[in-house]
Amino acid sequence: MGRALISPAASPPKLRRFFSVTQSYPRQAHQGIAHSLRENVRFSARPALSLQTRAVLSDLPNTRKYPRVGAESTGPVPAAELLGIVELAAKIGAGVVMDAVNKPRNISYKGVTDLVTDTDKMSESVILDVVRKNFKDHLILGEEGGLIGDTASDYLWCIDPLDGTTNFAHCYPSFGVSIGVLFRGRPAAASVVEFVGGPMCWNTRTFTASSGGGAFCNGQKIHVSQTEQVERSLLVTGFGYEHDDAWATNMNLFKYFTDISRGVRRLGAAAVDMSHVALGIVEAYWEYRLKPWDMAAGVLIVEEAGGTVTCMDGGKFSVFDRSVLVSNGIVHEKLLEKIGPATDDLKEKGIDFSQWFKPESYVTDI
Repeated sequence: MGRALISPAASPPKLRRFFSVTQSYPRQAHQGIAHSLRENVRFSARPALSLQTRAVLSDLPNTRKYPRVGAESTGPVPAAELLGIVELAAKIGAGVVMDAVNKPRNISYKGVTDLVTDTDKMSESVILDVVRKNFKDHLILGEEGGLIGDTASDYLWCIDPLDGTTNFAHCYPSFGVSIGVLFRGRPAAASVVEFVGGPMCWNTRTFTASSGGGAFCNGQKIHVSQTEQVERSLLVTGFGYEHDDAWATNMNLFKYFTDISRGVRRLGAAAVDMSHVALGIVEAYWEYRLKPWDMAAGVLIVEEAGGTVTCMDGGKFSVFDRSVLVSNGIVHEKLLEKIGPATDDLKEKGIDFSQWFKPESYVTDI
């Protein structure tokens, strides 16, 4: 295939003003990409079991109803307009990543193993240019640049300019660019550009969703799988950088579900993992201690593809929470039979599951 045109941490970092990177992506180049993409961008239409016990989960159907995660609307900005800019920004950021994917990396570290590259910063820089050019009054939360703008805005852009940086640094799929926009705290529009292939054959595919408008991959509508049994499911999880009680609990969950399912994968890019649930190629994904920029796009894409989103204790989810479970909906309650009690045990141990990374003055409906 030809080369495509588009081309946390031990402790949460303090939200800080966006800083200028010393080496910026050439303005003429990304403006040219922006013009091209504007001409071609496609708007989308609208009792607890012991962790050590081997067991087959309940075969009872999933009858529980879970609250919607997505916003009721995209607010005063029409869905097509908002989603168009989200997709445009994600593709321009992906252009920076594509230009760098086969080149040497300049790596620095946020922690012992949590790394960042110049590409993360350059991708975020060009994404910010697109957002601020089109929506000057919107609030932005970027993984690298922190909080920018007026907290009185109803809109909050959650930007991960390079989800799966470690994979990118090793030239190992999967990684991507993830952008989700909240309206009054709930996801309204989203795009994830996933890098697929490998060295010397990289390409991309683009996931999009808007609240009430469905989920799409490369413009084609997608839906979660219809698998009814955990024993016939392929599952995905992730592990943070802090090896504490939550990490150990999830390692036990990993072992347990590996034993009773078709397997559990750990790919290392949350937004991509959730997009795979939406695409129907895996049945569920869960993880502790993600950040809003990890989740804002993926949860909406899953929900609009017909899936279910909750916290790992089964509670109502928001992108400011510290755990997430997304699934095809059918196996959700069966997964919670194990994941819920394990998460409750962590709470009893004093592990903090309160909301985090929520801008102090940002008004929400949650």
